[in-house]
Amino acid sequence: MKLIIAGGGTGGHFFPGVAVAETLKSTQSDSEIVFVGTEKGIEARLCPKLGWPIELMSVSGIKTVGLFGALKGLGKVPGALYQSYRLLKRLKPNVVLGVGGYASGPLVLIASLMGIPTAVLEQNSVPGMTNKILGRFVKKAFVSFNKSCEFFPKAKTSLVGNPIRQKITDAILKNSKNRDSKAPCHVLILGGSQGAVSVNKICLSAFKKLQQEGVSFKVTHQTGSRDLENIQAQYKSIDLDAIVSPFIDDMAKAYSDADVIVSRAGATTIAELALVGKPAILIPYPYAAQNHQEENAKAMVEAGAAMMFIEGSMSDDEFKKELESLMLSTEKQRTMGGAMRSFAKPKAAENIITWCLNQSSPR
Repeated sequence: MKLIIAGGGTGGHFFPGVAVAETLKSTQSDSEIVFVGTEKGIEARLCPKLGWPIELMSVSGIKTVGLFGALKGLGKVPGALYQSYRLLKRLKPNVVLGVGGYASGPLVLIASLMGIPTAVLEQNSVPGMTNKILGRFVKKAFVSFNKSCEFFPKAKTSLVGNPIRQKITDAILKNSKNRDSKAPCHVLILGGSQGAVSVNKICLSAFKKLQQEGVSFKVTHQTGSRDLENIQAQYKSIDLDAIVSPFIDDMAKAYSDADVIVSRAGATTIAELALVGKPAILIPYPYAAQNHQEENAKAMVEAGAAMMFIEGSMSDDEFKKELESLMLSTEKQRTMGGAMRSFAKPKAAENIITWCLNQSSPR
Protein backbone atom coordinates (compact mmCIF):
# COMPACT_ATOMS: atom_id res chain seq x y z
CA MET A 1 0.00 0.00 0.00
CA LYS A 2 1.14 3.54 -0.75
CA LEU A 3 -0.12 6.34 1.52
CA ILE A 4 0.37 10.07 1.10
CA ILE A 5 0.08 12.15 4.26
CA ALA A 6 -0.50 15.75 3.25
CA GLY A 7 -0.18 18.85 5.42
CA GLY A 8 1.61 19.90 8.55
CA GLY A 9 3.06 23.30 9.22
CA THR A 10 2.88 22.86 12.99
CA GLY A 11 3.57 19.96 15.31
CA GLY A 12 -0.13 19.72 16.09
CA HIS A 13 -0.81 18.75 12.46
CA PHE A 14 2.42 16.91 11.70
CA PHE A 15 2.89 14.54 14.64
CA PRO A 16 -0.53 12.86 14.36
CA GLY A 17 0.46 12.15 10.74
CA VAL A 18 3.71 10.62 11.96
CA ALA A 19 1.72 8.45 14.40
CA VAL A 20 -0.38 7.15 11.49
CA ALA A 21 2.73 6.53 9.36
CA GLU A 22 4.48 4.59 12.13
CA THR A 23 1.38 2.49 12.75
CA LEU A 24 1.06 1.61 9.07
CA LYS A 25 4.73 0.58 8.90
CA SER A 26 4.34 -1.63 11.96
CA THR A 27 1.20 -3.18 10.48
CA GLN A 28 2.43 -3.55 6.91
CA SER A 29 6.21 -3.32 6.68
CA ASP A 30 6.33 -3.15 2.88
CA SER A 31 3.98 -0.15 2.72
CA GLU A 32 5.19 3.12 1.19
CA ILE A 33 4.51 6.42 2.94
CA VAL A 34 5.27 9.87 1.54
CA PHE A 35 4.68 13.15 3.35
CA VAL A 36 3.73 16.25 1.37
CA GLY A 37 4.29 19.64 2.94
CA THR A 38 5.80 23.07 2.52
CA GLU A 39 9.35 24.33 2.85
CA LYS A 40 8.45 26.49 5.86
CA GLY A 41 6.51 23.82 7.72
CA ILE A 42 7.90 21.72 10.56
CA GLU A 43 7.61 18.67 8.30
CA ALA A 44 10.41 19.92 6.01
CA ARG A 45 12.82 19.86 8.92
CA LEU A 46 11.66 16.76 10.77
CA CYS A 47 10.79 14.28 8.01
CA PRO A 48 14.45 13.75 7.02
CA LYS A 49 15.41 13.33 10.70
CA LEU A 50 12.66 10.77 11.22
CA GLY A 51 13.47 8.94 8.00
CA TRP A 52 10.28 9.74 6.07
CA PRO A 53 10.39 10.83 2.41
CA ILE A 54 8.83 14.21 1.77
CA GLU A 55 7.70 16.18 -1.28
CA LEU A 56 7.48 19.96 -0.99
CA MET A 57 4.83 22.19 -2.55
CA SER A 58 4.61 25.92 -3.06
CA VAL A 59 1.48 26.97 -1.20
CA SER A 60 0.70 29.40 1.64
CA GLY A 61 -2.18 30.56 3.79
CA ILE A 62 -4.88 33.08 2.98
CA LYS A 63 -6.20 33.73 6.50
CA THR A 64 -4.65 35.82 9.31
CA VAL A 65 -1.88 36.95 6.93
CA GLY A 66 -3.18 40.38 5.95
CA LEU A 67 -4.41 41.52 2.55
CA PHE A 68 -1.06 41.19 0.78
CA GLY A 69 -0.45 37.75 2.26
CA ALA A 70 -3.93 36.60 1.28
CA LEU A 71 -3.47 37.78 -2.29
CA LYS A 72 -0.11 36.08 -2.43
CA GLY A 73 -1.64 32.86 -1.12
CA LEU A 74 -4.49 32.98 -3.63
CA GLY A 75 -2.00 33.55 -6.42
CA LYS A 76 -0.29 30.26 -5.55
CA VAL A 77 -3.48 28.18 -5.67
CA PRO A 78 -3.51 27.35 -9.43
CA GLY A 79 0.13 26.30 -9.33
CA ALA A 80 -0.44 24.21 -6.20
CA LEU A 81 -3.37 22.42 -7.83
CA TYR A 82 -1.24 21.61 -10.88
CA GLN A 83 1.66 20.49 -8.67
CA SER A 84 -0.76 18.23 -6.82
CA TYR A 85 -2.02 16.65 -10.03
CA ARG A 86 1.50 15.92 -11.29
CA LEU A 87 2.57 14.59 -7.89
CA LEU A 88 -0.38 12.22 -7.68
CA LYS A 89 0.15 10.96 -11.24
CA ARG A 90 3.79 10.23 -10.40
CA LEU A 91 3.33 8.64 -6.96
CA LYS A 92 0.06 6.78 -7.64
CA PRO A 93 -1.05 6.47 -4.00
CA ASN A 94 -3.78 4.14 -2.79
CA VAL A 95 -4.98 6.64 -0.19
CA VAL A 96 -4.37 10.32 0.60
CA LEU A 97 -4.77 11.52 4.18
CA GLY A 98 -4.91 15.24 4.92
CA VAL A 99 -3.79 16.22 8.42
CA GLY A 100 -4.48 19.96 8.15
CA GLY A 101 -2.23 22.79 7.06
CA TYR A 102 -1.59 24.55 3.76
CA ALA A 103 -0.35 21.60 1.70
CA SER A 104 -3.32 19.47 2.68
CA GLY A 105 -5.91 21.51 0.77
CA PRO A 106 -4.89 21.32 -2.90
CA LEU A 107 -3.49 17.78 -2.73
CA VAL A 108 -6.49 16.21 -1.01
CA LEU A 109 -8.89 18.10 -3.26
CA ILE A 110 -7.22 16.97 -6.48
CA ALA A 111 -6.87 13.41 -5.18
CA SER A 112 -10.59 13.33 -4.47
CA LEU A 113 -11.43 14.64 -7.94
CA MET A 114 -9.14 11.98 -9.44
CA GLY A 115 -11.06 9.24 -7.64
CA ILE A 116 -8.32 8.39 -5.15
CA PRO A 117 -9.70 7.46 -1.69
CA THR A 118 -9.20 10.47 0.55
CA ALA A 119 -9.68 11.32 4.21
CA VAL A 120 -9.01 14.22 6.55
CA LEU A 121 -7.92 14.12 10.17
CA GLU A 122 -9.25 16.93 12.35
CA GLN A 123 -7.39 17.20 15.64
CA ASN A 124 -9.31 20.12 17.18
CA SER A 125 -12.89 20.62 18.29
CA VAL A 126 -13.41 23.34 15.67
CA PRO A 127 -11.97 22.53 12.22
CA GLY A 128 -9.85 24.97 10.29
CA MET A 129 -11.00 26.36 6.97
CA THR A 130 -9.07 23.78 4.93
CA ASN A 131 -10.71 20.77 6.55
CA LYS A 132 -14.15 22.38 6.51
CA ILE A 133 -13.91 22.69 2.73
CA LEU A 134 -12.32 19.29 2.19
CA GLY A 135 -15.01 17.62 4.28
CA ARG A 136 -17.40 18.01 1.33
CA PHE A 137 -15.10 16.08 -1.01
CA VAL A 138 -13.37 13.36 1.00
CA LYS A 139 -14.63 9.84 1.66
CA LYS A 140 -13.88 9.98 5.38
CA ALA A 141 -13.44 12.54 8.16
CA PHE A 142 -11.66 11.37 11.30
CA VAL A 143 -12.29 13.63 14.31
CA SER A 144 -11.04 13.90 17.89
CA PHE A 145 -13.92 15.70 19.64
CA ASN A 146 -17.68 15.15 19.60
CA LYS A 147 -18.15 18.80 18.68
CA SER A 148 -16.18 18.30 15.47
CA CYS A 149 -18.82 15.89 14.16
CA GLU A 150 -21.25 18.73 13.49
CA PHE A 151 -18.91 20.21 10.86
CA PHE A 152 -18.80 17.11 8.64
CA PRO A 153 -21.45 14.91 6.99
CA LYS A 154 -22.59 12.34 9.55
CA ALA A 155 -22.26 9.34 7.22
CA LYS A 156 -18.56 9.92 6.58
CA THR A 157 -17.46 11.01 10.08
CA SER A 158 -15.72 8.80 12.66
CA LEU A 159 -14.79 9.85 16.19
CA VAL A 160 -11.43 8.07 16.56
CA GLY A 161 -9.40 10.50 18.67
CA ASN A 162 -6.11 12.23 17.96
CA PRO A 163 -3.28 9.79 17.02
CA ILE A 164 -0.28 9.82 19.32
CA ARG A 165 3.03 8.19 18.39
CA GLN A 166 3.11 4.62 19.70
CA LYS A 167 6.32 4.97 21.68
CA ILE A 168 4.81 7.94 23.53
CA THR A 169 1.55 6.09 24.14
CA ASP A 170 3.42 3.04 25.42
CA ALA A 171 5.66 5.15 27.65
CA ILE A 172 2.72 7.08 29.13
CA LEU A 173 0.75 3.92 29.87
CA LYS A 174 3.82 2.13 31.25
CA ASN A 175 4.74 5.00 33.57
CA SER A 176 1.20 5.74 34.72
CA LYS A 177 0.79 5.53 38.49
CA ASN A 178 -1.79 6.46 41.11
CA ARG A 179 -1.61 9.57 43.26
CA ASP A 180 0.21 9.20 46.59
CA SER A 181 -2.15 11.10 48.89
CA LYS A 182 0.55 11.48 51.57
CA ALA A 183 3.08 13.14 49.27
CA PRO A 184 3.08 16.87 48.44
CA CYS A 185 1.11 17.70 45.30
CA HIS A 186 3.34 17.75 42.22
CA VAL A 187 2.37 20.42 39.67
CA LEU A 188 3.51 20.20 36.04
CA ILE A 189 3.53 23.43 34.02
CA LEU A 190 3.45 23.18 30.22
CA GLY A 191 3.28 26.11 27.84
CA GLY A 192 3.78 24.20 24.62
CA SER A 193 7.12 23.36 23.01
CA GLN A 194 8.10 27.04 22.90
CA GLY A 195 6.86 27.83 26.41
CA ALA A 196 4.34 30.55 27.23
CA VAL A 197 5.41 33.68 29.09
CA SER A 198 1.88 34.45 30.30
CA VAL A 199 1.45 30.92 31.69
CA ASN A 200 4.84 31.14 33.40
CA LYS A 201 3.95 34.49 34.95
CA ILE A 202 0.60 33.53 36.44
CA CYS A 203 1.92 30.22 37.82
CA LEU A 204 4.85 31.93 39.54
CA SER A 205 2.49 34.48 41.06
CA ALA A 206 0.36 31.66 42.50
CA PHE A 207 3.37 29.68 43.75
CA LYS A 208 4.80 32.68 45.61
CA LYS A 209 1.53 33.13 47.52
CA LEU A 210 1.16 29.40 48.21
CA GLN A 211 4.73 29.31 49.49
CA GLN A 212 3.99 32.23 51.83
CA GLU A 213 0.93 30.37 53.14
CA GLY A 214 3.06 27.33 53.95
CA VAL A 215 1.48 25.00 51.38
CA SER A 216 3.78 22.07 50.58
CA PHE A 217 4.12 21.18 46.87
CA LYS A 218 6.56 20.25 44.10
CA VAL A 219 6.92 21.76 40.64
CA THR A 220 8.19 20.66 37.25
CA HIS A 221 8.14 23.60 34.87
CA GLN A 222 8.70 23.66 31.11
CA THR A 223 9.48 27.31 30.47
CA GLY A 224 10.56 27.58 26.85
CA SER A 225 14.06 28.85 26.12
CA ARG A 226 13.31 32.59 26.16
CA ASP A 227 11.99 32.59 29.75
CA LEU A 228 14.29 29.99 31.30
CA GLU A 229 16.72 32.23 33.23
CA ASN A 230 13.96 34.53 34.47
CA ILE A 231 11.88 31.65 35.82
CA GLN A 232 14.90 29.94 37.40
CA ALA A 233 15.76 33.19 39.21
CA GLN A 234 12.19 33.60 40.47
CA TYR A 235 12.07 30.07 41.91
CA LYS A 236 15.40 30.72 43.62
CA SER A 237 14.06 33.97 45.10
CA ILE A 238 11.19 32.14 46.84
CA ASP A 239 13.43 29.19 47.83
CA LEU A 240 11.34 26.64 45.93
CA ASP A 241 13.35 23.70 44.57
CA ALA A 242 11.56 23.28 41.25
CA ILE A 243 12.66 21.19 38.26
CA VAL A 244 12.95 23.83 35.54
CA SER A 245 13.85 23.21 31.90
CA PRO A 246 13.25 24.90 28.55
CA PHE A 247 11.89 21.67 27.05
CA ILE A 248 10.98 18.30 28.57
CA ASP A 249 12.34 15.34 26.62
CA ASP A 250 10.80 12.58 28.74
CA MET A 251 7.18 13.70 28.77
CA ALA A 252 5.94 10.27 29.86
CA LYS A 253 7.86 10.55 33.16
CA ALA A 254 6.79 14.18 33.62
CA TYR A 255 3.14 13.24 33.20
CA SER A 256 3.51 10.24 35.51
CA ASP A 257 5.18 12.28 38.29
CA ALA A 258 2.56 15.03 38.14
CA ASP A 259 -0.64 15.16 40.17
CA VAL A 260 -1.99 18.37 38.64
CA ILE A 261 -1.13 19.83 35.24
CA VAL A 262 -1.36 23.43 34.03
CA SER A 263 -1.10 23.70 30.26
CA ARG A 264 -2.25 25.18 26.99
CA ALA A 265 -5.12 23.37 25.29
CA GLY A 266 -3.61 22.12 22.05
CA ALA A 267 -5.14 18.92 20.67
CA THR A 268 -2.02 16.79 21.13
CA THR A 269 -1.55 17.90 24.74
CA ILE A 270 -5.19 17.09 25.52
CA ALA A 271 -4.85 13.65 23.91
CA GLU A 272 -1.80 12.97 26.08
CA LEU A 273 -3.56 14.26 29.22
CA ALA A 274 -6.44 11.89 28.50
CA LEU A 275 -4.07 8.93 28.21
CA VAL A 276 -2.37 9.67 31.52
CA GLY A 277 -5.69 10.55 33.22
CA LYS A 278 -4.54 13.58 35.19
CA PRO A 279 -6.63 16.67 36.12
CA ALA A 280 -5.67 19.92 34.44
CA ILE A 281 -6.12 23.64 34.49
CA LEU A 282 -6.17 24.61 30.83
CA ILE A 283 -5.09 28.08 29.71
CA PRO A 284 -5.98 28.26 25.99
CA TYR A 285 -3.67 30.14 23.67
CA PRO A 286 -5.80 33.21 22.92
CA TYR A 287 -4.60 33.67 19.32
CA ALA A 288 -5.18 30.12 18.06
CA ALA A 289 -7.00 29.90 14.72
CA GLN A 290 -10.79 29.64 15.07
CA ASN A 291 -10.17 30.01 18.83
CA HIS A 292 -9.87 26.23 18.73
CA GLN A 293 -7.88 25.89 21.96
CA GLU A 294 -10.66 27.48 23.98
CA GLU A 295 -13.17 25.18 22.31
CA ASN A 296 -10.93 22.20 23.08
CA ALA A 297 -10.75 23.26 26.72
CA LYS A 298 -14.52 23.78 26.96
CA ALA A 299 -15.10 20.16 25.97
CA MET A 300 -12.89 18.99 28.84
CA VAL A 301 -14.49 21.39 31.35
CA GLU A 302 -17.99 20.27 30.39
CA ALA A 303 -16.95 16.66 31.03
CA GLY A 304 -15.56 17.54 34.45
CA ALA A 305 -12.01 16.68 33.39
CA ALA A 306 -10.44 20.13 33.64
CA MET A 307 -10.75 23.73 34.78
CA MET A 308 -10.25 26.56 32.32
CA PHE A 309 -8.59 29.92 32.82
CA ILE A 310 -9.05 32.55 30.11
CA GLU A 311 -6.19 35.03 29.90
CA GLY A 312 -7.32 38.52 30.80
CA SER A 313 -10.66 37.44 32.27
CA MET A 314 -9.46 36.28 35.70
CA SER A 315 -7.04 37.82 38.15
CA ASP A 316 -3.89 36.19 39.47
CA ASP A 317 -5.65 35.72 42.82
CA GLU A 318 -8.58 33.92 41.17
CA PHE A 319 -6.19 31.61 39.35
CA LYS A 320 -4.30 30.90 42.58
CA LYS A 321 -7.58 30.05 44.32
CA GLU A 322 -8.59 27.57 41.58
CA LEU A 323 -5.13 25.98 41.52
CA GLU A 324 -5.00 25.68 45.30
CA SER A 325 -8.43 24.07 45.47
CA LEU A 326 -7.27 21.38 43.05
CA MET A 327 -3.85 20.91 44.65
CA LEU A 328 -5.29 20.34 48.12
CA SER A 329 -8.07 17.92 47.22
CA THR A 330 -7.00 14.39 46.30
CA GLU A 331 -10.65 13.48 45.85
CA LYS A 332 -11.09 16.27 43.29
CA GLN A 333 -7.94 15.14 41.52
CA ARG A 334 -9.20 11.55 41.40
CA THR A 335 -12.63 12.51 40.07
CA MET A 336 -11.30 14.87 37.41
CA GLY A 337 -8.58 12.41 36.45
CA GLY A 338 -11.18 9.72 35.83
CA ALA A 339 -13.18 12.10 33.66
CA MET A 340 -10.03 13.01 31.75
CA ARG A 341 -9.20 9.35 31.18
CA SER A 342 -12.62 8.79 29.60
CA PHE A 343 -11.41 10.82 26.60
CA ALA A 344 -8.44 8.51 25.97
CA LYS A 345 -8.37 6.84 22.56
CA PRO A 346 -5.04 4.98 22.31
CA LYS A 347 -6.16 3.10 19.17
CA ALA A 348 -6.76 6.24 17.06
CA ALA A 349 -3.94 5.58 14.59
CA GLU A 350 -4.86 1.89 14.29
CA ASN A 351 -8.47 2.74 13.43
CA ILE A 352 -7.37 5.18 10.73
CA ILE A 353 -5.00 2.61 9.23
CA THR A 354 -7.70 -0.05 9.24
CA TRP A 355 -9.84 2.23 7.07
CA CYS A 356 -6.91 3.01 4.77
CA LEU A 357 -6.10 -0.67 4.25
CA ASN A 358 -9.73 -1.38 3.37
CA GLN A 359 -9.64 1.09 0.49
CA SER A 360 -8.99 0.47 -3.17
CA SER A 361 -6.50 -2.06 -4.50
CA PRO A 362 -3.04 -0.92 -5.65
CA ARG A 363 -3.03 1.43 -8.64
